[in-house]
Amino acid sequence: SLCIANGENAAGGAGITAKTAHELKTAGIDAITLGDHVWDQKNFENEIDQLDFVCRPANLPGSNPGKDHLILEGENTMVGLFTVLGRSFMGPKVACPFTTADRIVNDLKKQNVDQIICEIHAETTSEKESIGWYLDGRVSLVFGTHTHVPTSDHRIMEKGTAYQTDLGMCGDYDSVIGMNRDNSLKKFLKDPSAIKHFPALGEATIAGVLVAADNETGLANKVEPIILGNSLENRI
Repeated sequence: SLCIANGENAAGGAGITAKTAHELKTAGIDAITLGDHVWDQKNFENEIDQLDFVCRPANLPGSNPGKDHLILEGENTMVGLFTVLGRSFMGPKVACPFTTADRIVNDLKKQNVDQIICEIHAETTSEKESIGWYLDGRVSLVFGTHTHVPTSDHRIMEKGTAYQTDLGMCGDYDSVIGMNRDNSLKKFLKDPSAIKHFPALGEATIAGVLVAADNETGLANKVEPIILGNSLENRI
């Protein structure tokens, strides 16, 4: 089995550093994907090329450092992994996520991987679902990230691809998308005492999805959400 995580907010709620990435790997994560906050931490652009278990979004300009996909070796399984950024209501100027996904999937198939995982890091549900349908039958799993709230639409699509619109975050859900809720409320209410966002420090919940796929077809045969932790698990 392989454990994959989006780590783009791992460094105090914004971006990631090499040190943080290594801490996540030591905790048992095999590969780390990133999103629109990929370059939030100063100097990470000089660190990413030394992290062979980290990939940045594939549809960033080609001049960006870092890998645009990973090939992971599991137990008798080779898994291709990549992320694309959405373009609706997102800041970075990126290439089309659909044509980028085509390119990466075709490249991975030429390398004879057994399974392919695509992450769509995007703001809108419609763009995430569209990528899901676009890749249905061609990859093992399409999952969404970015909005920090787990959706309840996990399923295997018509042609055999597992899908979930957003996996949610791993963090304190007694918060505003992981940030201190009192300070977040102050910001919305234009309270002058509000300060820069900082993470909530209560008990964390791990949110994600468990997928099993067939090596012969590369398609999913099981998808099950994961929600572990008292800040959310006991309330749904």
